[in-house]
Amino acid sequence: MLENLSLDQLRTFIAAADCGSFSAAGRSLHRAQSVVSQTLAKLEAQLQVSLFDRSRRYPVLTDQGRTLLARARLISQQVEEFKGQARALAGGLEPELALVTDVLFPMELFTAAITLFRSEFPSTPLRMFVETLGAVLPPVLMGRCQFGIMAQALVPGDLASEALPPVALTHVVAAAHPLASYPGPVPRRVLCEHVQLVLTDRSQFSAGQEFGVFSDKTWRLSDLSAKHEFLRAGLGWGGMPRGSVAADLARGTLVPVLIEDAPQPVEIPMAAVYRRDWPPGPAGRWLIERLRTLATQADRPRPR
Repeated sequence: MLENLSLDQLRTFIAAADCGSFSAAGRSLHRAQSVVSQTLAKLEAQLQVSLFDRSRRYPVLTDQGRTLLARARLISQQVEEFKGQARALAGGLEPELALVTDVLFPMELFTAAITLFRSEFPSTPLRMFVETLGAVLPPVLMGRCQFGIMAQALVPGDLASEALPPVALTHVVAAAHPLASYPGPVPRRVLCEHVQLVLTDRSQFSAGQEFGVFSDKTWRLSDLSAKHEFLRAGLGWGGMPRGSVAADLARGTLVPVLIEDAPQPVEIPMAAVYRRDWPPGPAGRWLIERLRTLATQADRPRPR
């Protein structure tokens, strides 16, 4: 008998519990009271459980009824989510959104965007990868990710791209490093005397391309957090996303390095990239636009 349970029975059960009487439940469901009573009686017979105590003026949930009501609500909610996801998929919504981002792109912007994404697309699972420079490309090219966020200069011509606000890099060094006490902007000949910590990747897509390398002495790291720790330890100088070192600059553990005849901060143009034969669906499109909006807002100078 339990295999014949219907969603309509569960919704009637929920309405009767919420409305406090069978007649009120009938009005909310646009049904006669007798229909509500018959539906609930049949449900109780199938379950072999009394859901309501009818000995009083108004029906009151039994202990078994209260227990099953919570489950009925969950089932009803899951069915609505199922229907909503089916409608979204029929309209082209991705069954899962997979993306990859360059480690340089501010994670605080991604966090803010994903927080909004969760509310906008509650039924869409998210898969996110973090890579460095050219390593963003393989997951996009192989179809493991619908889109990627990366440095615009590395985007190959066979991929579609959409410009995003640039990421600002600030050159920093530990407070105890010799460069920290250099008077004024540092000439490049002086920079060449010190190790520059450079972010690199394990792919071939950025081979031969350098971003802001000023010294002949370089240590190359494929992990941004490792570079950050090396900078704090005074093992060299280098560029970091402005947001990643804001707290260090405020505490004085890292200090800015002003480079002679170089823009400050260095800006790396970013882009959202995807295969032309597999453009982002509604969820991916929404997330790209939200990232663009948040990045633009973050880049605006704050009023004083």
